[in-house]
Amino acid sequence: MMALIAVLGLVCGLIGLVSSIFILIDAFQKSVGKGFMVLCIPCYIIYYIANEFDHPKKQLIITGWAIGVIGNILVNILSRAAM
Repeated sequence: MMALIAVLGLVCGLIGLVSSIFILIDAFQKSVGKGFMVLCIPCYIIYYIANEFDHPKKQLIITGWAIGVIGNILVNILSRAAM
């Protein structure tokens, strides 16, 4: 059970990481200030995704980012419950 939770956490983490990199690249291309705010201020990434993020595959990237965030929260809860 713990191995399955660990693999699920790894997959969610990788999906979230790749999606976050796409968002960061877009933010830094627009301006260095926006890039640093996306990188350093946790809530700003939500604002940036909702209002300023433009990419041909926007929905896919946002879905991947959400899977990474929500998946890691759920895996963290499951791993603590399984102990």
